[in-house]
Amino acid sequence: MSEMVVPDGWTRTSISNLLSSECFFSDGDWVESKDQDPSGENRLLQLADVGDGFFLSKSNRFLNNEQFERLGCTELKQGDILIARMPEPIGRACITPKLKQRCATVVDVAILRVRSADTYWLMSVINSSPFRREIEEHSTGTTRTRIGRKSLSKIEFGAPPLPEQQKIAAILTSVDDVIEKTQAQINKLQDLKKGTMNELLTRGIGHTEFKESPVGLIPVEWEVSSLADVSIKIQDGTHFSPKSKGGNYMYLTSKNIKFGKLRLDNMMYISEQEHADIYRRCAVKHGDVLFTKDGANTGNAALNIIQEEFSMLSSVAFIRCHPSKYSNSFLLQFLLSERTQLEIQYLMSGNAITRMTLEKIKSLRVPVPAISEQHEIASILTSIDTQIDAKEVKVQHAQALKKALMQGLLTGKTRVAI
Repeated sequence: MSEMVVPDGWTRTSISNLLSSECFFSDGDWVESKDQDPSGENRLLQLADVGDGFFLSKSNRFLNNEQFERLGCTELKQGDILIARMPEPIGRACITPKLKQRCATVVDVAILRVRSADTYWLMSVINSSPFRREIEEHSTGTTRTRIGRKSLSKIEFGAPPLPEQQKIAAILTSVDDVIEKTQAQINKLQDLKKGTMNELLTRGIGHTEFKESPVGLIPVEWEVSSLADVSIKIQDGTHFSPKSKGGNYMYLTSKNIKFGKLRLDNMMYISEQEHADIYRRCAVKHGDVLFTKDGANTGNAALNIIQEEFSMLSSVAFIRCHPSKYSNSFLLQFLLSERTQLEIQYLMSGNAITRMTLEKIKSLRVPVPAISEQHEIASILTSIDTQIDAKEVKVQHAQALKKALMQGLLTGKTRVAI
């Protein structure tokens, strides 16, 4: 970054230049599994806890007091910047929040404590695109890439005066607040969806008597059938990858099927001739249920919202229910339920690549309420999905806004009034 030019009033600096006797910059502690205690009083933060600007609190590792002292662990303080020295992405940073117990972290997380700069502003700089590009350039290793703390400390960036840092931090924090609050609303809706789904798929609407069945507790009025018996067609895509790249026809693979959603932003396209050959095998229609049957994504399902013709790989199957017998929307909710997902995991076979065969998909047992009740249940659950989708769009817009603000504010292209 020798050619880096900083705005008027800014200085060219690095983490090492910001450090003083009151500061702290060190790797976390080398703690092996044998040094841990699941019932310990002290928490051991992991790489999984370090999000890109947010503390994620995903881990569940602990140390007892004797282990903490014997290993000479560094006690984290509220406001410390945690920097993940391994992907993904490498160099992501977050701020340590106020936690209930004493905490340490692992050796692949660097701890940064500064006094001469605004902590949130500095964390944002570390997460910015220019800084991250420098991290990637200075990282080492092939299968397990890392950024060394010494290399991290030398990466240069532009620093405004402290009052401007604080104003930038306040602007970015206000967007974070929107993201955090909206994500909390999403989490609540997801909990509501899970509870409502469990209630409606086992007790239905307005029933008072229940029975045990191959799919668990259900109302006595409901029946149980195989998926094949309530479907018009169940078919997967081509078992041969298309040779053409580019064209006018969409080509769907398992990566396009997320949990309850169809993703069209990374769609492949193939030629008209190859599409025609595949489409003769699997003529998918609007509203069919799309189901991933191969690999790590097995069990993901979504409704087909695409109006035009498209082709798909054998990792995806479509299910078309008898409209007078079974609702595609009800089937989608049933496939996404916790019990069904566990059943799918149990039925998967294979070593290198696990999969659900068409025969196993067809043999899945499904509850069969009256068609009117299926539509009502699906409508209730879909309405919660719609609310979640709207909140997720709000989060995406806020994240895009924050990215744009970071690009302007952290480089000085956009200046703030102090």
